[in-house]
Amino acid sequence: MENGRRIETDDHQRLDRLLAQRSSCRAFLPTPVPETTIRQILETAQRTASWCNAQPWRVVLTRGDATDRFRRAYAEAAVATPAHPDFAFPPEYLGVHLERRRECGWQLYESLGIARGDREAARRQALQNFEFFGAPHVAMITCEAHLGVYAAVDCGAYVANFLLAATSLGLGCIAQAALASHPDVVRRHFGLPESQRVVCGISFGFADTAHPANSFRTRRAGLEEVVTWVD
Repeated sequence: MENGRRIETDDHQRLDRLLAQRSSCRAFLPTPVPETTIRQILETAQRTASWCNAQPWRVVLTRGDATDRFRRAYAEAAVATPAHPDFAFPPEYLGVHLERRRECGWQLYESLGIARGDREAARRQALQNFEFFGAPHVAMITCEAHLGVYAAVDCGAYVANFLLAATSLGLGCIAQAALASHPDVVRRHFGLPESQRVVCGISFGFADTAHPANSFRTRRAGLEEVVTWVD
């Protein structure tokens, strides 16, 4: 703001458009993404700011048959064993956070024609997380345990930039906490040391724009709901 007037540059407008354009893609085409495009995403995300420039993120990225092998291994484990993430999931959602979570869920179910109370259909849709929604690529994001929770915070910033970079290049993507629910599977499958903590996964590729799961957009809270001004 300058003298009460909003200032917009070309760069700001581009960023604003990208943020509005990005959404969680829940259906992908099988078409692989060219390596040059993936490298562009990675190089952009690598510019992410981090505490003391530690750059704690580590990325394991699958392509080709490797994605399908990981898909099978993860889906099998997710069905057979309970979740035990390295970073604890919320024990419950309350208040406005519960409302926002429910709103997103109902939008998804509505788009897919899943009736309220149809637990079996909802369960089948939830299992699509472990199939990576058919994506040809998955990026698993990890960090060293000794760096603590702020390494995970830095990884979150990296994930956000990865998603924006992918969106800017015409790709669909979704960050998935579900892919951190069985970290032992990730470490075992990719030969990672026990010291690597699994933050999340990012499924990405070309979006299936005709699929109903990609037909809705979630609402964002207004500034008055999240910002406290102090003069």
